[in-house]
Amino acid sequence: MLTILKLHMIFTKVMEIELALTFMALLVAFLFPRFGSSFFLRAESSFSRLAQRKKLSVVLVFLFALGARAAILPILPIPQPHIDDEFSYLLGADTFLHGRLANPPHPMWIHFETFHVIQQPTYASKYPPAQALILAAGRLLAGRPFVGVWLSTGLMCAAICWMLQAWVSPSWALVGGIFAVVRLGLFTYWVDGYWGGAAAALGGALVLGALPRIFRSRDLVDTLLLGLGIAILANSRPFEGFVFCIPVAIALFVWLFRKNGSEFWLSVRRVILPVSIVLLMVAFGMAYYFWRVTGNPFRMPYQVSEDTYSVAPTLIWQPLKPVPPYRTDVLRDFYLGEGVRHYRIARNPVGAIIVWMIRIGETVLFYFGFILLVPLVISILIWLRGSAYRRWSERTTFLIAASVFSVVGIGVEVFYFPHYTAPIVGLLFVILMISMSEIRRWRLGGRNVGLALSRAILAVCFLMLITRLAASPLQLLKDESQFPAKWYNALPVATTDRSMIDAKLQGFPGDHVVIVGYNKEDRSYDWVYNSADIDSQKVIWARDLGPAENAELLRYYEGRHAWYVFPKDADTELTPYRADSSQ
Repeated sequence: MLTILKLHMIFTKVMEIELALTFMALLVAFLFPRFGSSFFLRAESSFSRLAQRKKLSVVLVFLFALGARAAILPILPIPQPHIDDEFSYLLGADTFLHGRLANPPHPMWIHFETFHVIQQPTYASKYPPAQALILAAGRLLAGRPFVGVWLSTGLMCAAICWMLQAWVSPSWALVGGIFAVVRLGLFTYWVDGYWGGAAAALGGALVLGALPRIFRSRDLVDTLLLGLGIAILANSRPFEGFVFCIPVAIALFVWLFRKNGSEFWLSVRRVILPVSIVLLMVAFGMAYYFWRVTGNPFRMPYQVSEDTYSVAPTLIWQPLKPVPPYRTDVLRDFYLGEGVRHYRIARNPVGAIIVWMIRIGETVLFYFGFILLVPLVISILIWLRGSAYRRWSERTTFLIAASVFSVVGIGVEVFYFPHYTAPIVGLLFVILMISMSEIRRWRLGGRNVGLALSRAILAVCFLMLITRLAASPLQLLKDESQFPAKWYNALPVATTDRSMIDAKLQGFPGDHVVIVGYNKEDRSYDWVYNSADIDSQKVIWARDLGPAENAELLRYYEGRHAWYVFPKDADTELTPYRADSSQ
């Protein structure tokens, strides 16, 4: 347990630079609050005029996100998938591009069992379809799933800007949109990988942006955007999205039942009825998808996968499930090892505290880093001193309630990665921008310390962007952790051993079967992933099930060249398959 805590709390060089710049920003703001005032006044005036053009601001944030990520392709190239979840989403995308919601089970399916993929009653990804649809769109538009990731990230950043315009001033909304690009749209695994984040964040931003607009105008477009946001959440992060939507639903019904007479029925017709129709259509669509994949309209593919393979439950209060029959050591070792270990740590009182500390630390560093933590902390201190009590509003009540619901909801899950919090990204940015505007008005000893600090924070964010761009050439990221790739971590793996071997075999004549051995001491990610139409692949990846089972597979694929690979952390070799190759 102490080892886990140590691994998560190691500072990287980029983090150390950000921490040093944060202290410098505080020092300059408190000692020299008028430093650079004339420059900032001119810049803020021009920026404010631009921000008043709200639609243009949203478009510019979208283009900035796309252009900035495209501009850094020379130092951060299109990534190769290497994490188990990514291959599952790519399978979902390939399935959709074949015009199917699921694939028929393969006759040799036991050789292809792998993580996050169900083999029975159909062959399909276990995950909700939103991210797979994004990857399929990228392949359809440009032949690359990364294009879908790229476009969805731009839409996410633009939606955050649009959402903020309903909660804060246009200037702070544009600042928040730019922050979204810098913190989420360039260097995180959300945009530099294939396992998601942007879709759920987009859905959450649409919900949170539509809500106050509905309260003000009851416009049908905002109502439909609310329904669209909920639909995206239901098909990307259903559990976390549901938890996030609970306070939204409560706020909506409180607003509705405060109406009287004709106002009440007008709100029902223009808000409740359209949203209900949208959600009913989404529910029928999801039920149809579940039926085609699992044979049951009320059973998700995720549930099939969990019931088939997992021993550790999803939520911490649930008991361990019976151990299923595993056909391979690689599956048994993961689900009985790492999965159960995470569960027992989360159930232990001391372990639960450590897990919560780690999750809070990861979340804060992922979204805010040290520099954007400053306005949050100072605004809380201002609030605790009592000055904010006089401005307590329903907005504050909603934001606190939504935060509590989301934190508790995410906290009861056994496993965690930052993209689990994607539905509440909009909420986090609303709180951040309100905090920034709050400290801007803060005075200390008659001096505009808060104004100077808000400007210093923006300057440090710009300097950190430059630092992060230069981090790779300057080797500031050398030997840093890559899993999962966060803003301050090393660059994601651009080329993996699996991708290199696959490319090598693609250049060989004929078709191939690669039998993958296993050593749990060397295993990092699995290699046994295939497309929706396995038999049409030039290179098929199969599990080593021993000489007899392997011989059965090779008889089925008679005429293909057989190879054996034993993945290692380095120097993985590809050799012709022999019966004595199996481990």
